[in-house]
Amino acid sequence: MTSDPDAQSEPPVCSSRGCRSTAAWMLLWRNPRIHGSDRVKRWAACDEHEPTLREFLTARGFPCETERLP
Repeated sequence: MTSDPDAQSEPPVCSSRGCRSTAAWMLLWRNPRIHGSDRVKRWAACDEHEPTLREFLTARGFPCETERLP
């Protein structure tokens, strides 16, 4: 079975524990103690959980960028 390249993928779901809301944000972060600048992790976030997830990352000193999803 082949996948349809024209089929739209489902929108990302918030990465916050227990949340199943559609994500409106993507948090791009890395742990500089173990990863170089080329390694970036991505967490999806809904409007409600974006501040909490961002604060969790920045409180640990992880560089974090936030991008609005289209």
